Amino acid sequence: MLLYKIGITLIPGVGDVNGKKLISYCGSPEAVFREKKKALMKIPGIGEATVSSILSQKVLERAEKEIAFIEKYKIKSLYYTDKEYPSRLKHCDDSPILLYYKGNADLNAERIVGIVGTRRATDYGKESCEKIIEGLAELDVLIVSGLAYGIDTCSHKSALDNNLKTVGVVAHGLDRIYPSDNKTLAKKMHRNGGIITEFLSETNPDRENFPQRNRIIAGMVDALVVVESAKRGGALITADIANSYNRDVFAVPGDINKKFSEGCNLFIKTNRAALIQSADDIKYVMRWETETKKPAKQRKLFVELSDEEQIIVDLLKETDQAGIDHIVADSGLTPSKVASALLNLEFEGIVRSLPGKIYKMT
Repeated sequence: MLLYKIGITLIPGVGDVNGKKLISYCGSPEAVFREKKKALMKIPGIGEATVSSILSQKVLERAEKEIAFIEKYKIKSLYYTDKEYPSRLKHCDDSPILLYYKGNADLNAERIVGIVGTRRATDYGKESCEKIIEGLAELDVLIVSGLAYGIDTCSHKSALDNNLKTVGVVAHGLDRIYPSDNKTLAKKMHRNGGIITEFLSETNPDRENFPQRNRIIAGMVDALVVVESAKRGGALITADIANSYNRDVFAVPGDINKKFSEGCNLFIKTNRAALIQSADDIKYVMRWETETKKPAKQRKLFVELSDEEQIIVDLLKETDQAGIDHIVADSGLTPSKVASALLNLEFEGIVRSLPGKIYKMT
């Protein structure tokens, strides 16, 4: 029930990791609020103050108010076990329990690229951004960014200009748009993409919300491109998170004497990002170029599977796609057996590997 799903996210001191732990131990969001104090106190990492907040059920009043807002403005709520929830993000341990989404893009599109950069974009940065997106247009890539000034805005506009869907991840509730100058752009994105957030209505775009927002951008994508960035900034935070999620990270090199090239050049120099000059570099590294030129390997019929392979196939049929760490955890097999079985399944054309060590049925 949505009331309890929202309620979990409102419990003081309980983040996404502990929230999922509560749900796992109790069986469902509703069960968390029905559980007795003694049982709640036995859950690791859950203290007495948290238990008191759960038992008081005051957070459910705020949850009811949010449901009214969602229904009035036809906003989709995406729970982390829902099929429409971004599956790439789902496999990140700190992924949001609940997302709020207004739009029509497939958040599980075959290819998703995030593009981030400085708010004070130069002509060079904007031109680089536009050329990269234009080069990706033939692949029908979903473009994800943060709807901020500069490179973010350029990314969304360029995507729309090239008839690509684009999604903005924002650091506030869906009752506002920040910056306000992007309201018109946001309306266009609702029709050809969308706006998504983990924050409830009436949440201001406070500074501390942006690093949280950045992990959603990093988790939703196959690849992240940093176009321009100083040595410090949100774009590099997003790139660091993307690296921690095993995403492919790219950076556009720039003039060594320019401030907004320092971050990209540093990431390239320290091997935290691959140098990119055009969309062709992304296609090459991601193997998207070969995918468009070669027919997909046809799945063989009546293949005799080993016990390990059958376990993995059954698991992937249930989840659509999964990261190798989750396959190991859910299958109960050793990492070496999982790796060997996945390799055989790829050879047989039954399973396909995606960027970030994620696998899905063909």
